[in-house]
Amino acid sequence: MKLRQLRENIVIAWRSIKGQMLRTVLTIFIIALGIMSLVGMLTAIDVLKQSINDNFSFLGANTFTIRNKGFRTSFGKGGQRPKKHPVITYEQAVEFQNSFQFPGDVSVSAMATGAGVIKRFNKKTNPNIPITGCDENYLAASGFEIMEGRNFTPEEVQTGRNVTLIGSEIKKNLFGGNECVDQEISIGPKRYQVIGVLASKGAGIGISNDRSVLITINNLRQNYKRENTSFVITVKVPRAELVEPGIDEATGKFRISRGDLPGREPSFEIVKSDSIINELLGMTAYISIGSVVIAVITLLGALIGLLNIMLVSVTERTREIGVRKAIGATRRSIAFQFLIEAILICQLGGALGVVLGIAVGNLMTLIFGGAFIIPWNWIITAVVVCFIVGVISGFYPALRASKLDPVESLRYE
Repeated sequence: MKLRQLRENIVIAWRSIKGQMLRTVLTIFIIALGIMSLVGMLTAIDVLKQSINDNFSFLGANTFTIRNKGFRTSFGKGGQRPKKHPVITYEQAVEFQNSFQFPGDVSVSAMATGAGVIKRFNKKTNPNIPITGCDENYLAASGFEIMEGRNFTPEEVQTGRNVTLIGSEIKKNLFGGNECVDQEISIGPKRYQVIGVLASKGAGIGISNDRSVLITINNLRQNYKRENTSFVITVKVPRAELVEPGIDEATGKFRISRGDLPGREPSFEIVKSDSIINELLGMTAYISIGSVVIAVITLLGALIGLLNIMLVSVTERTREIGVRKAIGATRRSIAFQFLIEAILICQLGGALGVVLGIAVGNLMTLIFGGAFIIPWNWIITAVVVCFIVGVISGFYPALRASKLDPVESLRYE
């Protein structure tokens, strides 16, 4: 009997919704906007997290990086000025590389430019190519692999020859399907011989490893070195459990290379590869909070709008309520009907919002790459939120409708 009554209330609610279509559609779209912002933003964040993990997973859990500490701000007495630590020089990096006897691969590298242009005949890339100077250990330490050709030789690194390794996207843009090994390209004003192509790693968070161009570290020192060039040391140990002992050993060795006095803070920092991932993932928490706040504000507006529609509906249907009470409808059944109507409107808006949110959120895959995501946890959250909004916005109108006097309702015009 109860199931039949529920079915009848849903049918009546649906008729009422169709009877005030314009107001209902506007309310549904307001609710859908709130749910879309919630589901869309949080889906986009899930895509971003997936992209971060994919983009940096090749570093593995057994890699750490030594880099310049840069600026450090302290809020002490009197307000000290930010302290800038000196850059890591090539000599310091090489001294550490030679003295570090811990098992593993040690590479020295530096960024030549993040806005390079690569040319071949009448073809050229956009001015957004990252050019990195490195040694022969860089591929092993950084998780790159050779798809075609070979790696740098120690002699090429030492002499700074004009040889280069290019990413698969560079090859596609400049060579198409043709052979590129032993061919020449122009990097800036200089001509370089292509000796290898890096295996594809895809793109993520705005960074494409397939656009990378590598030159030798000494070639960088000859053609790109600036006064503020700071070199980076990458260490890859054989197993993850050797990372912490390796960091301890590296800290002591590099303090000597840097001339850091005992008892003072080191003028460099050592970052594990998983720490980089955790830092980036931590930043997404603020985006999540912002998206939830936006969704709450939008849903609050939808709640007020739906409450207004339900109150207007009660007023417009006063005579109908009187007729139903006159033929035996209870206060409970009247209240339940209006509550069902509010919940039904919210669920329609929620369904539309979920569809739009999934579509908007997964547009991020076109930017950052990755697989299509269906955020079941956020879909369930949206359904629950819409149910709560429907109950809250429908409770007072339903209560008001149930308390109408049947005689006065029948007289209402």
